[in-house]
Amino acid sequence: MTRTVRIGCGAGFWGDTPEGPAQLVRAGGIDYLVMDYLAEITMSILARMKAKRADLGYATDFVTMVMKPLAREIADKRIRVVTNAGGVNPDACRDALLAVFRDVGVDLKVAVVRGDDLSGQVERYREQDVREMFSGAAMPANVASVNAYLGAFPIAAALDAGADVVITGRVVDSAVVLGPLIHEFGWGPSQHDLLSAGSLCGHVLECGTQVTGGIFTDWREVSGWDDMGFPIAECSADGSFVVTKPAGTGGLVSTKTVAEQIVYEVGDPTRYVLPDVTADWSAVRLEQVGSDRVKVTGARGAAPTDSYKVSLTYPDGYRAAVTMMIAGREAAAKARATAEAILARSERLMKAAGFEGYSDRSIEVLGSETNYGENARAGDTREVVLKIAVRHASKDALQVFGREIFPAATSMAQGLTGFAGGRPEPQPVIRLFSFLAPKIEIPAEVEVDGRTIEVGVATPPPRTPPHKGEGGSETSRLFTSTEDEAQASAPPSPLWGGIEGGGSVAPPHDPLATVPLIAIAHGRSGDKGDIGNIGILARKPQYLPWIRRATTPQAVARYFAHFVRGEVERFEWPGLEGFNFLLHQGLGGGGIASLRHDPQGKALAQIMMDFPVQVPAHWLDAGGPLEDWNKDETA
Repeated sequence: MTRTVRIGCGAGFWGDTPEGPAQLVRAGGIDYLVMDYLAEITMSILARMKAKRADLGYATDFVTMVMKPLAREIADKRIRVVTNAGGVNPDACRDALLAVFRDVGVDLKVAVVRGDDLSGQVERYREQDVREMFSGAAMPANVASVNAYLGAFPIAAALDAGADVVITGRVVDSAVVLGPLIHEFGWGPSQHDLLSAGSLCGHVLECGTQVTGGIFTDWREVSGWDDMGFPIAECSADGSFVVTKPAGTGGLVSTKTVAEQIVYEVGDPTRYVLPDVTADWSAVRLEQVGSDRVKVTGARGAAPTDSYKVSLTYPDGYRAAVTMMIAGREAAAKARATAEAILARSERLMKAAGFEGYSDRSIEVLGSETNYGENARAGDTREVVLKIAVRHASKDALQVFGREIFPAATSMAQGLTGFAGGRPEPQPVIRLFSFLAPKIEIPAEVEVDGRTIEVGVATPPPRTPPHKGEGGSETSRLFTSTEDEAQASAPPSPLWGGIEGGGSVAPPHDPLATVPLIAIAHGRSGDKGDIGNIGILARKPQYLPWIRRATTPQAVARYFAHFVRGEVERFEWPGLEGFNFLLHQGLGGGGIASLRHDPQGKALAQIMMDFPVQVPAHWLDAGGPLEDWNKDETA
């Protein structure tokens, strides 16, 4: 029988429930427990923690809430643990963990992966005039953290050396899964298809319950949100794997839930650039092989680039935000007028005190479909939540803003109530600056049992052209306005109904009907810095050409014109029968640099589900594929 390795992911972010690791350890039958705690924002938070206390700078929950209560069971079941909980201080994380092991009375070997922290190289990069890889901007004067996205081979080396627990700093998220697979199956640096498959497995698992039915478009199909099953991958040496979850837990593992996770936060699916491999996931295939069991195959790969992506975070002033409720007739109009008045009053008083005006401001009337822009259809709702956010270089200036919010309760709109959280305290704005650095200049090492092991990096010839880093692409299929308009005005070609799109299309003279995209597609959205990502997947192959025809990059850019400041890219995803969209400069700066209520684009796919799509009118007739679609809901 072919040997399989069972890997469970117990955390998709810092703040995930500790019930995940406990569930997997006690009921998952796993060989490896992996946990992903880091994001760009998290790195800057951890850097601030370390600056205040030298023994901090790591995800403390991993030690106190996960390993302390589970250490004995992990040791008894010989489960090995891999995590990036080390943040910006993996040595401190190790020391705290070893102290817990002593208290509990277990003897587990802990390894630390180092090399990602490049804070000591900042001035050298500045002298080299390193530029931001997307915008071309110069390196900022003040830096909070600088970390390279390392790959999986240092993790594999730590496991080879006998480590029971491997703690890393910044590695690419999927590396915490790929590392154990390299160790278990002996995959080498030149086995690109296998490295791509292992990376895909890591990508599928890394966000925890997102692949087991969490944040799924068809949410009514998912039961048991109160006890969601965390994901397990049963991995084989040929790179294939089956996604599942512990028996008896809530959630759902289907081809659709897995597909939505695969498209999450990916750019060009033919060229997803990772530290160990340039992955091609465009031909990935999903097969339902049992209840809550999906087999994943078809990943391909090519040589990696000769550079690491480096994420630098830096402070850029302060922000403050407040929310309040406004009820009654014309609630949305009253809310907007209230916001404008608060901003005008506070800015006038700021200037009187010698400050400049706001560097940025945001008004969102939640409940009036603000996030839908010109596509809003909420009408005259009678209850909204007003959110005001501002940014300024001076923390003291924003104290004026905080002070001048509450007077609105007696001087502005009737029905104003429910101020949330009292006076808002200014918070630092942290921005992301990404650049490329040669791998040859960034050595990685592993420390285990007092021994230090240097880990080499396999790089291609220096001819490799620049890339856009993790999840980026060197060459993207850009659609021009001329192409967009030509596609939008022409009916789908017969070829789309055959080789390219699957299914049949109506002749040009057949009547058409308009339905919202959700009738024929599902999807998920996320972020890469200031780039919004939306993956759209056809519910049936015959729908694909009609989705292609409607969702041109030009049309999507118009639909999201209230958000997008850059270009829109569309990538074909034939294996999953869908598309991937990148909305450049679409998140208002992204992360905590954004003043939006949805700074990470989590709602973008849901907003796009109401995108109007023309389909053959007879599809809505009795016996047609959309006969159950409520025609009253059509756009």
